Amino acid sequence: MSAVAFTTPPLGLEPLVDFELNPVEGATGLFSLQSCQDADVRLFLLDPGIYFPGYNPRIDEADLERLGSTGGDLQVLVIANPGADGTTANLLAPVLVNGVTGNSSQVVLEGSAWPIRAALAERRG
Repeated sequence: MSAVAFTTPPLGLEPLVDFELNPVEGATGLFSLQSCQDADVRLFLLDPGIYFPGYNPRIDEADLERLGSTGGDLQVLVIANPGADGTTANLLAPVLVNGVTGNSSQVVLEGSAWPIRAALAERRG
């Protein structure tokens, strides 16, 4: 298990800030984000490098500073949203995780054209 602490609560999950981030066994690039404060709150996150190969968001320096990150230790994940028409991911508001400290933040990429509901790309390999 890997503890992560959000600098501010993820969108819609106020006041929760302490979570466990764990890979889902048998599902490459899929993670479970479980609240330590409310066991009923769990999200699924994806490694966009696997599911959205062209995804390369510009992360503001202020966001890196808030996480105590230089960028090299940063893991960028996106929230998966299952639905009747398939699973989508929110590319507009990624979750940033400092891989060294566990400091995390969900950021909105203001001024970008990344979609809130991007359909999953078929994974190859």
